[in-house]
Amino acid sequence: MENLFRLADHEDFFARRCIMVNGPIIVGAGPSGLATAACLRDQGVPFVVFERAECIASLWQKRTYDRLKLHLPKAFCQLPKFPFPEDFPEYPTKRQFIDYLESYAKHFEINPKFNSCVQSARYDETSGFWRVKTVTSTESTRSEVEYICRWLIVATGENAECVVPEINGLSEFGAEVMHACEYKSGENFRGKKVLVVGCGNSGMEVSLDLCNHNAFPSMVVRSSVHVMPREIFGKSTFELAVFLLKWLPVWLADKLLLMFSWLVLGSIEKYGLKRPSMGPMEMKNVEGKTPVLDIGALDKIKSGGIKVVPGIKRFSPGQVELVNGETLEIDSVVLATGYRSNVPSWLQEGDFFSKNGFPKQPFPHGWKGNAGLYAVGFTRRGLSGASNDAMRIAQDIGNVWKGETKQVQKRTTACHRRCISQF
Repeated sequence: MENLFRLADHEDFFARRCIMVNGPIIVGAGPSGLATAACLRDQGVPFVVFERAECIASLWQKRTYDRLKLHLPKAFCQLPKFPFPEDFPEYPTKRQFIDYLESYAKHFEINPKFNSCVQSARYDETSGFWRVKTVTSTESTRSEVEYICRWLIVATGENAECVVPEINGLSEFGAEVMHACEYKSGENFRGKKVLVVGCGNSGMEVSLDLCNHNAFPSMVVRSSVHVMPREIFGKSTFELAVFLLKWLPVWLADKLLLMFSWLVLGSIEKYGLKRPSMGPMEMKNVEGKTPVLDIGALDKIKSGGIKVVPGIKRFSPGQVELVNGETLEIDSVVLATGYRSNVPSWLQEGDFFSKNGFPKQPFPHGWKGNAGLYAVGFTRRGLSGASNDAMRIAQDIGNVWKGETKQVQKRTTACHRRCISQF
């Protein structure tokens, strides 16, 4: 209570509507935020979830292409305490995964505050609380509220904002340019020459989808890339990697994975896809780059359906000049150039998170900071990594919560206390 009086001493405390949250605030209602909320619910800890969109998992619902499926088997993608339905396929579709997340939220009674964008969050050392400023917008209203909480959980994830690189002459291209987050299907590109910039999983799948819709994709491969089969001899490549890493050092596991990949895919370098000198698992650990799991694009590359081209020198109206001097006439451009964290844009903190929006501490220590700050979904280890973070965070907060409140029975709803309202 003494801390609350200290908080009230601040002059700007009375300048806005302010609400005290009895429990942690979770920023983001994607899989990471939902997993953390469910684990907190299981611990009997109340919480509030803020989501800037009008739905859960907005990245999956609004910024993914129609043909998308989970790249890993469902056993490695389910969230804590709630398995996938048994009748789901080994690699659930986008729609199935969204249905699963909606069922997950309903099962654990997770009701985010939608259309609520966190403008800033900072720790007030005088009071010992986090001050989280939000703007909530609807069709007819816009309200600014400051929330006060003891624990802040950052669950906005690795892919909060799309990356649009500056490319010489792109503004002069004069035809359609879109990021992969806007791409839905190749249906509207039939018969068109499309340049796909980027050769990660998104770039490969967009190129494959374009090819399947009778478009003519050219895929820009500027640097080296690991392309591996999604399955090796009927077993998931990811599952095989997990097994090997339990018993072998990373370098040896990488050698075996690359040998198995060569047996399945053959040499890929003659098709313009050069492998990095660093092995796929080592690269994942060191640089956070995920190897491409092939689901058919490589066959299209081999048959000429997808053309692999080197880096871009410049764009001009209706065409692109490549670094090798070749010029291509193109109708559209899809930028499969990835995503980034948006944490630095709103979190006023410099000890736990680095400038790139990821925790400074390497895995497995990047889930907990100081003064009640937590991060979930930043391990670059997919949904399984987010689930592990969520369980650790909930256990950590739950231990404190139960110890301080001597709570025996589980509570099922968050409790807000209005600190002050401006009339």
